[in-house]
Amino acid sequence: MPSVDVEVLIQAPLQEVWRTLNDVASYPQFMDNVRVVEVQPGSTAVERVSSWSVILKGSILEWTEREKVDSERHVITFEQIDGDLDYFAGSWSLEQRGDKIVASRLVVDFDIGIPLLAEMLNPVASRALADNSEQMLREIERRVTDT
Repeated sequence: MPSVDVEVLIQAPLQEVWRTLNDVASYPQFMDNVRVVEVQPGSTAVERVSSWSVILKGSILEWTEREKVDSERHVITFEQIDGDLDYFAGSWSLEQRGDKIVASRLVVDFDIGIPLLAEMLNPVASRALADNSEQMLREIERRVTDT
């Protein structure tokens, strides 16, 4: 199964980066490639369900995911429960790396669900997801460093 792992170092306080990262509903306000994120009713600070619509290399990708939020460890794990891909899961995480240096990381495992075309499509999808993941992390960086 293909996997994407992207890390960006952010020079900002960990708690500020965490607040921005954890506020997924605000992503469309400052991320160009995120069209919609709707946190579903009944979600809590620890477990939530959110529906996403993003632009990935000119195409719209949509899914609903179940998320587990670990505020103590600064980790959000997610798994698609419905959506365009056959499988989509991963995690967002933050790690203090020095005085006001935060390693922000997004890891995604996916399966496009077309076995006969996987050899051709997986590298393209991996590159697109890696680019999109880095863009999202860079936009979180801009959000916390421009304020």
